[in-house]
Amino acid sequence: MPGIKKDILVKSADLKVEVIQLRRHFHRHPELSYEETETSSYICSWLQKNGISFRKDIAGTGIIGTIKGEAKGSRVIAIRAEMDALPISERNKTEYSSLNPGRMHACGHDAHMAMLMGTTKLLNSIKEHIGGTILLIFQPGEEKSPGGARLVIESGELCNPKPDIIIAQHILPELATGKVGYKSGRYMASCDEIYITVTGKGGHAALPGLTTDQIYIASNLVIRLKNRMSEQQAVKNIPTVLGIGRISGEGATNIIPEKVYISGTFRTFDEDWRSEGLDLVRQISAETEEEFGVKIDVNIAEGYPVLFNDEHLTSKAIELSAELLGEDKIETYDIRMSSDDFSFYSALAPSLYYRIGILKKGTEMLKLHTADFDIDEDGLETGVANLSWLVYNFLL
Repeated sequence: MPGIKKDILVKSADLKVEVIQLRRHFHRHPELSYEETETSSYICSWLQKNGISFRKDIAGTGIIGTIKGEAKGSRVIAIRAEMDALPISERNKTEYSSLNPGRMHACGHDAHMAMLMGTTKLLNSIKEHIGGTILLIFQPGEEKSPGGARLVIESGELCNPKPDIIIAQHILPELATGKVGYKSGRYMASCDEIYITVTGKGGHAALPGLTTDQIYIASNLVIRLKNRMSEQQAVKNIPTVLGIGRISGEGATNIIPEKVYISGTFRTFDEDWRSEGLDLVRQISAETEEEFGVKIDVNIAEGYPVLFNDEHLTSKAIELSAELLGEDKIETYDIRMSSDDFSFYSALAPSLYYRIGILKKGTEMLKLHTADFDIDEDGLETGVANLSWLVYNFLL
C-alpha cells in the first residue's frame, strides 16, 4: 500500500496540467441541464481515446464508464460528476471564460468532470492492483428538478452491476486549496419548489368594493406561511427554511391584478417533517383562500431528499484522507441548507459526498452560483489524488 499511495500522489501531480485543460474546456462550453449534448460527446470521445468502455445516452445525455480491476475482488464502486451549467452570464474575463452567452459553470461542475476524468485515467493505469469494478457516472441535470441522479437511477443502468458504494466530491469556495472536508450523517437539506397563484377580481384600485386585493392577500399569505413555519420549527427543533424568492402581479399604480404569483423553496432535514411541512403550505393556502374569497392554487414540484453520508464510509474516508494528505488537511462540517440530487443515490447504496478546497491563500472567496465565480485550479490535483486513494482502498 505505501507504494500505491506514492504512485497515486505522483500520478495525480503528473495529470494536473491535463485536468486543468479539461476543466477549462468545459468552462468555455457550458450547457444547461438536460441539454449537455456537446459535453457528453466530448467525454465519450475522451473515454474512447483512453480505452475506457462506456454506455451513453443514459437519462438523456448521461454516460457510465467502466473500469474492471485485474486483481481479486468483486465490489462495485460508482463515482459521480455532474455535467450541467447554470443560466448565468459570466463576468470574468479569462482565456477560458464562457463562450455561450447566458450560461456558465458557476457551481464547479466543470471541475468535477475534469477531476473524474483525471481519476479515471489514474485508476485505469493501476488497475492491475485493483479488484472489483469502478463505474464512472457523468450525470446530467443536477441543477434542475427532477434531478439527473433520479433519472439515472430510474433508467435501470445502475442495476447490473449494482454499486456497493457511491461517491461524489464537490468543490467548496470557503475551503482552502489542498484540504478536503467531511460531514457524517445528515449533511444537506431536502429541497422542494413551491409555486402559488392567487386569483381574484381585478379592477380599478379606486374602486375596492368591486375587486379582491390580490397583492394584499398574497402578502398576507406569505406572512402566514413564514410565521407558521417558524412556530413549527421551534416546536420540532428541526432546521428548516421556507424561502420566498418571488411575489409578482401584473398590476399598476391604479390597477389591481387578477393574478399574483408566489414562488419559493422549502428545505429541511427530516423526511417526515418535509411531508408535513408541505401539507401545511397547502392547508394555510386553503384557509386563506376561504377567508378572502379568492382562488389559491398550490403547485409543489418535488425536489431532492435529505443528503445522508454513510457514517462508516465517512469515518473511514477521513482516516484515509488524513493518511494521504496529512491530518492538517482535513476539515469537518455541520449541516448545510443547500441541496444536491446526489441524495437520491443514498437510497440505492451507502454513499459519501465530500468537499474539495479551491480557495487560494490570500484571495477573496468567490461564491457559488455567481457571475464572478472561479476556482484555484491547484485544488484539482488534490481532488484527483484523494478520490483515487479512496476508491482504491474501498475496493480492498
